[in-house]
Amino acid sequence: MTYQIKKAAVLGSGVMGSGIAAHLANIGIPVLLLDIVPGKLTEEEATKGLTLEDGIVRNKIAAGALQKLVKQKPAPLTKKSNLSLIEAGNFEDDLDKLKEVDWIIEVIVENLDVKKGLYEKIDAVRKPGTIITSNTSGISIEAMAAGRSEDFQKHFMGTHFFNPPRYLKLLEIIPASTTAPEVIEFMTRFGEDTLGKGVVIAKDTPNFIANRIGTYGLLITLREMEKRGYSIGEVDSVTGTLIGRPTSATFRTLDVVGLDTFMHVAKNVYDKTEGEEQKVFELPPFMKKMIDNGWIGAKAKQGFYLKKGKEILELDTETFEYSLAKKLKTPSIEMAKQQKGLANRVKTLVYADDRTGEILWNILSPTLLYSAELNGEIADDIVAIDNAMKWGFGWQQGPFEIWDAIGVAKSVEKMKDEGGKVPAFVQSLLDKGYETFYKEEDNELYFFDGEDYKLVPVNEKVIDLKRYKQKHGVIKKNSGASLIDLGDGVALLEFHSQSNSIGPDIIQMINFAVDEVEKNFKGLVIGNQGKNFCVGANLGMILMEAQDDNIFELDFTVRSFQNAMMKIKYSSKPVVAAPFAMTLGGGTEVCLPAAHIQASMETYMGLVEVGVGLIPGGGGNVGLYTKHLKGLPKGVHIDYQFVANKVFESIATAKVSTSGDEACENNFLDFADGISVNADHLIYDAKQAAIALFDMGYKAPKREKFPVTGDSGYATMLLGAEGMFLSGFISEHDLKIAKKLAFVLSGGKVPYGTLVDEQYMLDLEREAFLSLVAEPKSQQRMQHMLVKGKPLRN
Repeated sequence: MTYQIKKAAVLGSGVMGSGIAAHLANIGIPVLLLDIVPGKLTEEEATKGLTLEDGIVRNKIAAGALQKLVKQKPAPLTKKSNLSLIEAGNFEDDLDKLKEVDWIIEVIVENLDVKKGLYEKIDAVRKPGTIITSNTSGISIEAMAAGRSEDFQKHFMGTHFFNPPRYLKLLEIIPASTTAPEVIEFMTRFGEDTLGKGVVIAKDTPNFIANRIGTYGLLITLREMEKRGYSIGEVDSVTGTLIGRPTSATFRTLDVVGLDTFMHVAKNVYDKTEGEEQKVFELPPFMKKMIDNGWIGAKAKQGFYLKKGKEILELDTETFEYSLAKKLKTPSIEMAKQQKGLANRVKTLVYADDRTGEILWNILSPTLLYSAELNGEIADDIVAIDNAMKWGFGWQQGPFEIWDAIGVAKSVEKMKDEGGKVPAFVQSLLDKGYETFYKEEDNELYFFDGEDYKLVPVNEKVIDLKRYKQKHGVIKKNSGASLIDLGDGVALLEFHSQSNSIGPDIIQMINFAVDEVEKNFKGLVIGNQGKNFCVGANLGMILMEAQDDNIFELDFTVRSFQNAMMKIKYSSKPVVAAPFAMTLGGGTEVCLPAAHIQASMETYMGLVEVGVGLIPGGGGNVGLYTKHLKGLPKGVHIDYQFVANKVFESIATAKVSTSGDEACENNFLDFADGISVNADHLIYDAKQAAIALFDMGYKAPKREKFPVTGDSGYATMLLGAEGMFLSGFISEHDLKIAKKLAFVLSGGKVPYGTLVDEQYMLDLEREAFLSLVAEPKSQQRMQHMLVKGKPLRN
């Protein structure tokens, strides 16, 4: 049978259910969101004369969840209009509609009997072949499937999303013994390619993979803190980014998750285990007291941390009083910060003979042993375990990757000296004379499976640039960028400067890349796999030249940047930009002239130069203006003032999209551009776009003049800015920047509708940029951004 999912239903509209519905809507799948019918009216409903039979009342739980989606932070929807794809209903009136859907996702209360009762009703109305999954975080999949029809059982499994579904990558798929292999295969591929998830196949055990190990590690950390007298702030200061974990570390993570939620997750394992393992999953007394007090974390505005004004206070778990949060300060922390690479940093810290080494060893050692003990029980291999922890908990390294980093033989020797029980799986690795769980051979990655090494399976759409370069080399590189042959006639220009900021080295490589591609390739992709695509031009270099009054050098640099952008735009071969995450200022300017933009769903795009006292200088003003014009229908009267106003507002307010979809709404992307839901597939998707453009006979755009608003447009754009200045909302310097921006976008002192060429507009832009760079207040803003990392309003 060939499966496809054109429409879905989510049963249960709580935070998780509505979040899953939002994620499905984000990728264009219509969703039916159902919940229970309320048992009684509110006073307001009774006053309005409503009854329990009115549809507005019967659907209000699901409908209320939809209203909350628009207000939630972080936003579950990539754009608000996606809400129209979700239809609210209830379990009593709308179950019959389930015959219209291809996938039913149950996200109701964690109670086996309640779930089975709902499944009986689903079984009676679903059409054969409909896939049914549960988002349970711990109830047995096998037990839920029991007693259902053969077709139901064949198409039933667990699909455990992590919250919030839009942002967290992990999707655990948990088959039952009755689940058809082709259904598992389809859902795995659908999860990766359509939902954009990192999929791991988990076994039907308590809390599956990530929550089983993650909860264990958190509880071990709590016990170590209590046992050895560390403060909450001290623990968080060494269990976050220092060891490759999220900035929320341990206790901020618990506050965000909510202690009440964490209690239920821990209880799942506690109820189904025994002995020493069960003891670990019992909450410590101080946490039970916190829950009794209602100090359950961020949603209660009080947990392990309490914010008072600008101060962050930490809880003393003995006295239950709050005081200023403290950080652990030891020699090993300073030594680790000097190390290159996460693996070396972690190794330095774990074996340190100080309080940092003590707590990190006592946290990591039992967690590694526990992970190894569960290998084969919760997942088929270590790859699934490591990926689950990276994708679900935000670890940069999974347990077995950490073990390799600190040295398996050395750590096992220490574990044995301390009386630790080393699992047979680990001992077999050492007995065979192997040193690591993973090894690289011929630039391919292999993992130890208990007997020997096997190739780590990789989706063909996942291109690891680091490993790819090791295998295939580079065409040319400098300090800022590398040009790589991606195969199939496509080259890739990879930025790798600090923060991927644009300086002369990257500009030089852009020029070389376009020339090389025009001679020898079908197309060029501009992309990378850093933390962000590009945060803009090298601000430090600009400020240094400005403070030295070296305007000639700056003029040359800005002119070179503009020329490089025009080279991208008018290349005879298609150039595809592949932005993701922060794509700001110059990063956006690199994308705007591309023949095609293939953006990640999580792309935060904007021309933000006003925040440092400038306006875009690399063609961003004209690029965004013409991008707006391109999106307008042909053959109808166009209000150029309306277009100019929109661009002016976007740049003057430093508007940044909160998603790829919103970048499209803001005209940074247009109807022809694409969005990749799976960020790991972005380079592959961009490569395919370049090939497709070439195969369709790509021709460079013609150099054409376009209309501007002139003097009258300049006056109109300034009207709003002057009003804000007179009302005290912006400073005098803000107004000066607005005047420069309005002058550039209006095309200068020309009549409305005058046709101008790009070079004329670029010259206006460059002159305005250079005049602002020389302003002392703009230099103050640049300095403040470099030092403080946030804009100055002077």
